[in-house]
Amino acid sequence: MTLSSKKRIVKDYDALSEDILNQVKLNYPYGFADNLVKYTNKDGKLVSALPFETEDIYYLIRMSLVEAEQIIEDDDDYDDDGNLKDEFADSMEVGESDDDDEDMD
Repeated sequence: MTLSSKKRIVKDYDALSEDILNQVKLNYPYGFADNLVKYTNKDGKLVSALPFETEDIYYLIRMSLVEAEQIIEDDDDYDDDGNLKDEFADSMEVGESDDDDEDMD
């Protein structure tokens, strides 16, 4: 499925399902801060978000640089250097989820 044909969703990190959160962690094992993108939201405000794709959905997960760093610091699945712990990656099986989320369009 191409990006243009995927459902596109903007969502806060805290509002994601556990399954999607786990997939995001596996996709970004070295933290989120270096992967943030900036875009103009529907209100014309410049905001930052973490891009993430599943088979059917393209997410923009809203977070600032400070929030991205704090999320990793507070998450026990990441070590003191901000890297995903091997135990977490080894224990997870990547699956897809179809949550009811807000469309970006």
